[in-house]
Amino acid sequence: MDLHACYVWILAPLAALGGLISPIEIVAVLVSALCVWLYARESVWSWPTGLIGVALYLVICYEYKLYADAGLQAVYIVLQIYGWRQWLHGGAGRAPIAISRTSARLWLTLLGIGIAVYVPMGFILDRWTDTDVPWWDSAPTVSSLLAQYLISRKKLENWWVWIATDLVYIPLFAYKKLYLTAGLYAVFIILCIYGWLSWRRTYRATAAG
Repeated sequence: MDLHACYVWILAPLAALGGLISPIEIVAVLVSALCVWLYARESVWSWPTGLIGVALYLVICYEYKLYADAGLQAVYIVLQIYGWRQWLHGGAGRAPIAISRTSARLWLTLLGIGIAVYVPMGFILDRWTDTDVPWWDSAPTVSSLLAQYLISRKKLENWWVWIATDLVYIPLFAYKKLYLTAGLYAVFIILCIYGWLSWRRTYRATAAG
């Protein structure tokens, strides 16, 4: 499914909700969908596109008291720059980085980091902010950071982490009445499946060659 079809069949009907959707959210949705499609295509232009989407969602998340996700967008700015550099010069001899698999050691490291960040984040949001979803908000925030690191390093399995994250985000954003963004994350799942298939095909071709 291309981006136009995604918009016609999924995003456009949500836009008909009118006053429930802000103009900045519409722009953020379209930019973010383009970014993920570019990731799936292994285009380096995904990174500057992502920077724009991140800046927009930082404002949106703060306005809707999704403070963990607002903080996530700020960290994303750093990770977008890091990923951009890795895709261009992260390989051997400063060559573009290639798709690779995630080792068991890296999985264990990321799991440990995730737990170490999730628990205090949820506690801080619950104790010192006015959000009504401290632990719910914290879970996909942490997994998003891990997925973003994996995609920055071109790890094939990043797409499965994104899918799991999106499945948590959809009801969260719907609960916060960010219906267009909830629809976007449904589209993200489709794009993630496309990205997984595309990257796996490239990885296998490279390994065989």
